[in-house]
Amino acid sequence: MSAVATRAERLAAALEVRELDALLVTNLVNVRYLTGFTGSNGLALVGGEDLRRFVTDFRYVTQAEQEVEGFDRVTAESDLLEAVPAALADGDVRLGFEDQHLPVRVLDRLREALPAAVELVRAGGLVEDLRAVKDADEVARVRAAAALADAALEETLAGGLAGRTERAVALALEDALRRLGARRPSFDSIVAGGAHGALPHASPRPVEIARGSLVTIDWGAELDGYCSDCTRTYAAGAEPSAEARAVYELVARAQAAGLAAVGPGVAGRDADAAARAVIEQGGHGAHFGHGLGHGVGLDVHEAPRLSRTSDATLAAGNVVTVEPGVYVPGSLGVRIEDLVLVTDDGHDVLSTLPKDLTVVG
Repeated sequence: MSAVATRAERLAAALEVRELDALLVTNLVNVRYLTGFTGSNGLALVGGEDLRRFVTDFRYVTQAEQEVEGFDRVTAESDLLEAVPAALADGDVRLGFEDQHLPVRVLDRLREALPAAVELVRAGGLVEDLRAVKDADEVARVRAAAALADAALEETLAGGLAGRTERAVALALEDALRRLGARRPSFDSIVAGGAHGALPHASPRPVEIARGSLVTIDWGAELDGYCSDCTRTYAAGAEPSAEARAVYELVARAQAAGLAAVGPGVAGRDADAAARAVIEQGGHGAHFGHGLGHGVGLDVHEAPRLSRTSDATLAAGNVVTVEPGVYVPGSLGVRIEDLVLVTDDGHDVLSTLPKDLTVVG
């Protein structure tokens, strides 16, 4: 049985636990995970008694034949929801739906199309929970995306930082990602120098990077559907100030503590606490306002979360970021981020670029 077919089997088992007869999957990322379909219009029905139904429209018939495996394929004439009632068994049916993804207007149309005997049940997160644990093929794809992204940044840094604009560096980086084989960046690249680095999600500006300033670069690649995510902070053209170096070294210690905490059975909030304690002891607790990390896979932000409020417990097969930061308004920002696979006996860091504070010309 293929990896994709196995995913539908795992979902069917989860539905049985929830006492659901079937799940209507409408989120396209989840549809891709279960069926292999990469188009922009499709849905899937998964349930007991081998219910595996994939629905799309005329435009994607050939593509579905090439990509979708383990599912009966149905072509809808117009609204994909019209094909749902015919796929369900007669009588009372508990049909789960992805409530965090389905708009109210679409839900109303679905209710109108279904027989009165079908009970619609909120069941969001079922597929996302499965996606959080990657199989070997998924891990290989994430690892390849991370390697490509690292190579793209190395190429971009060869052109220096000081005197280039943040926007020019970001454009060069994203061009390198595509030339090396990425479908696209996995998110809008962040290049932020000096005080602009104090914005955790800063947008690159047409402003020259000052010599001696710190520059935070947060970037990733999407390759074969899977994402990478990494951050490095560099000094532009000259040694930074003593204050900047001290903040960098504090974040580096916090990142090492966060990495050391990552492993199977560890609570997401405990991994966060390990890194956060270092930053708080260094006097910058108020300058670390986001969580330690998040899952990465088909989406660049997915389960599990590593944060103060997380109720997740890490498991082998999770791929997460470990990315503490210190952001001093009006002064500087530092973030160091690795992409990390949780293994049976600890973790494996997928990011390969050095983390010592490096001066880039």
